[in-house]
Amino acid sequence: MTKKDIIIGFIVGVITNIIGLFIATKVLGKGGSFIAALETAKLEGFLNQLISLGAILNLIAFFYFLKKRQDNRAKGVLIATIIVALLTFAFKFL
Repeated sequence: MTKKDIIIGFIVGVITNIIGLFIATKVLGKGGSFIAALETAKLEGFLNQLISLGAILNLIAFFYFLKKRQDNRAKGVLIATIIVALLTFAFKFL
């Protein structure tokens, strides 16, 4: 049951990150579509910051799972957040 819970938490972490990225592009974007905002962010060099802002929603999911005493799902969210952070660093420096 623990591997299943970690996978569920990971999936929740990825989904909340995507939702957070969508919200960040709508708030900080210059209008237009989601894809156009991502392309503009990439061209202007702040795509990494948008991805990092998207990960803020993972905090809500993480603490929700902790409050419900679902520690393995919280671990999955944490793993997703760490992977997003590593990918952000990789995109920045490679």
